[in-house]
Amino acid sequence: MPDFAKHLKDFREGANLTQIEMAQKLNMTQSHVSKYEKGRKIIDLETFMRWVQVTNSEAQAAIILFGADIFAQATQVLSLVPAFIRFSFFI
Repeated sequence: MPDFAKHLKDFREGANLTQIEMAQKLNMTQSHVSKYEKGRKIIDLETFMRWVQVTNSEAQAAIILFGADIFAQATQVLSLVPAFIRFSFFI
């Protein structure tokens, strides 16, 4: 099973959804979900983004798409935002 397909399955299982439930949420057949998860069908970007939203897997998808280094840098920057906002009120 290709890694990308495995991630789709992991996202779905992490959200405690069956293939049938996932198919209903994405308005497709259970067969399509199975084919995506087995790497027999290539998922398009729109469907992938809906899959990520349904499974609440945005952080994991970002790591897969952009790599852990970029995700770590973004996390560091986001942790500085509250301090920047507090500082900007004093200027």
